[in-house]
Amino acid sequence: MPGWTSASTSDARAMRFQPTPRQIIALKGFVFVACLVPVARLVTLFLRDALGANPIEAITRSTGWWTLAFLAITLAVTPVRLLLGLPWLLRLRRMLGLFAFFHACVHFTIYLWLDQFFDVPGIVADIAKRPFVTVGFAAFVLLVPLAVTSTNAMVRRLGARRWQRLHRLVYAIGALGVVHFWWLVKKDVTEPLIFAIVIGALLIARVVRRRADGRPGAPAGARRPEPG
Repeated sequence: MPGWTSASTSDARAMRFQPTPRQIIALKGFVFVACLVPVARLVTLFLRDALGANPIEAITRSTGWWTLAFLAITLAVTPVRLLLGLPWLLRLRRMLGLFAFFHACVHFTIYLWLDQFFDVPGIVADIAKRPFVTVGFAAFVLLVPLAVTSTNAMVRRLGARRWQRLHRLVYAIGALGVVHFWWLVKKDVTEPLIFAIVIGALLIARVVRRRADGRPGAPAGARRPEPG
């Protein structure tokens, strides 16, 4: 059957979908458009004057929420790939990670522009004074080098080991993002708690995988970087 590959009969996943190069291109296009839906929704609500009594807060919260969501989705790619035996999912991971950075940039820009009006002394004072802003700013700063080094060329330039060490920061970024969200909402912590559970579970999955890869007899190359 075109687009499918057979595994051994002992494998419960006897038939795995393996998209062709043309299907990968189409899938990437679909994912790209889907990743823009949150911004398109905000633009539509803005044009309809339907962002509520505090539109700046609505935009800021939405872009921050989607930054965390895309971080979690990006972190989930490798566990899902291993669990379901779908190596082609890695072809989407870089795009998802860059969309997390894109939403973080929009989130930060809204803060600089509509909240602080590019008042540099006021921004510096706000970052120093309000802990949740401090933590959010730290998460954004740490996210920048990950976005800059997301290409295959940067993997070769840094070397696999250094690239891997740098990109492990994504878990610290996720944790800081959750703390930022938690301290922002203060009372109803349901959503940040869900993010904390998801990102914590993905971190545990990574630790388990690294220990399994380190066992004698683990497949060669199991720790190679996977930029997507």
